[in-house]
Amino acid sequence: MKKLIIVLIIPFAISVHAQIGVSRPDVANGSVSIQFSDAENRGIVLPYVIDKSSIVQNGTMIYDITDHKVKYLKDTNTWFDLSIDASGVADVSIQGNDKTEQPGAKVSIDTRGGTDTTSGILVLVDSNKAMVLPKVASPHLNIISPSAGMMVYDTTKRQLAVYNGNVWSFWKP
Repeated sequence: MKKLIIVLIIPFAISVHAQIGVSRPDVANGSVSIQFSDAENRGIVLPYVIDKSSIVQNGTMIYDITDHKVKYLKDTNTWFDLSIDASGVADVSIQGNDKTEQPGAKVSIDTRGGTDTTSGILVLVDSNKAMVLPKVASPHLNIISPSAGMMVYDTTKRQLAVYNGNVWSFWKP
């Protein structure tokens, strides 16, 4: 019985990669850490943050609940605003009533065996892999009830789309 279990576990253990497909069986290639389904009109919702003063990791993306904007940390102390709407109107009820920060909450995706100490809710650790955003054609038309802090890749306009709770903002290099 032990031999049978070992024979079944070893191939599985060898095939385990630090890659995740969400609502899909696998990822596109070895350069991807996490990839979302292309078949649904859904996006990812960034973490809602009240106090960003202790965040120091460049590349961190958040939904800043104080001014209702999607932001990323550009260089240690400069937050870059990805929202263009200044109305400050957003439904943040998805967060729930308890808006207490949970600094210890973390999921880390990496090949180092979970030794990374970077703070964050979802940390993609490998330096040679990337996250592929959910792909949605014309999200402003096809996502019926977007949540504040949502982010997708618009396949029609071929650009990043972020929703701040009031309007979509589109970014193209």
